[in-house]
Amino acid sequence: MRAICVNEFGDADVLQIENKNDPIPAANEVVIDMMAAGVNPADTYTRTGTYIVKPELPYTPGGDAAGVVSSIGATVRSLKVGDRVATGIAFSSDRLGCYAEKILRNENDVIKIPDRVSFAQATALGVSYPTAHHALFNRGRLTADETVFIHGASGSVGTSAIQLAKRAGAKIIGSAGTQAGLTLLKSQGVDLAVNHTSGGYADEIMAFTNGDGVDLTLEMLANVNLATDLDLAAMFGRIVIIGNRGEITINPRMTMAKELDVMGMALWNLNAEQIKPIMDDLIIGLADGSLTPITGKEIPLADAALAHEYVLAPGAHGKVILVP
Repeated sequence: MRAICVNEFGDADVLQIENKNDPIPAANEVVIDMMAAGVNPADTYTRTGTYIVKPELPYTPGGDAAGVVSSIGATVRSLKVGDRVATGIAFSSDRLGCYAEKILRNENDVIKIPDRVSFAQATALGVSYPTAHHALFNRGRLTADETVFIHGASGSVGTSAIQLAKRAGAKIIGSAGTQAGLTLLKSQGVDLAVNHTSGGYADEIMAFTNGDGVDLTLEMLANVNLATDLDLAAMFGRIVIIGNRGEITINPRMTMAKELDVMGMALWNLNAEQIKPIMDDLIIGLADGSLTPITGKEIPLADAALAHEYVLAPGAHGKVILVP
């Protein structure tokens, strides 16, 4: 099989395609023929060797994928050859190995996917949807009578959050940095779409909320936006930080005056008991059509370096996918 291999930490050009032996499943394992592998910003941070997750070299990146079971171990009972499945960081003990034509996983780290969901769409189950779900409802405590501002909403986590918040009955403000992104947000049913590269977007949000501000903010780039988020927050508002790439100076007085909660989240902090109700809810939504993952660029496996550049570029649009 072909797989992407990282032999040294560095820029995107360290992602090299190599020929590897096909994996052979142990008794409790399955092999998946990869049809789509998800690319996440965290994959790029890991590649640099500076992230909180630092794998031993060499390694094959990627924690999210979907495909078809091609072989199973002797004790596997819940899956069979030919099943359409997904594996992902949210529900797997293995966060690597998906940038490959064949993926080895423990039986318990694999879920079946509904027939209406494509392989590319199913990659959003690994990080995007569970991240959005945890941020909105566990950390953010969103209720139907509230307004949520998704700051950076055109990417995969952002579009997942729009659909989940809409399903919950909340009012939704989303931001994007391009006209294509704004068009996407409107097509997803946000109540207000704003361009966060425009100097007046904060005024638009305050006008939309009649000067009250937003109850909950999901922040995708806190090192740029957190100070603005504090200004836009309503009394007793909450801000959940999902993404960050550096430092920022803020005035904590705003958190005191409004009694704000500013909190972070990391999906891997959830244990199996905490992630199960999230995944159960997501599968229901995918099956009944209330959730429909948005996919963006599909890039050949050999061009993984291009995918790593694209996933961090302005104008993110849905899930970035590698295909074999």
